[in-house]
Amino acid sequence: MEIFQPWHLIVVAIVAVVFFGGKRLPELGKGLGEGFKGFKDGLKGVQDEVNKPGETAHTVTPKADDTVTKS
Repeated sequence: MEIFQPWHLIVVAIVAVVFFGGKRLPELGKGLGEGFKGFKDGLKGVQDEVNKPGETAHTVTPKADDTVTKS
């Protein structure tokens, strides 16, 4: 037995029409699509920054501590 069957999608579609109405569904779909696109673009930008060739990690060299006395 499969987890999702065609009648599951039909039930979800009917519930969506009842809750949001026919006029608001295209607006919700558009907003959802733009959100997914923005999320994918954000992930792509992060992956591009991580995979940039030629860049090394930044190292920080601590300054000499003047308060330590030399013996």
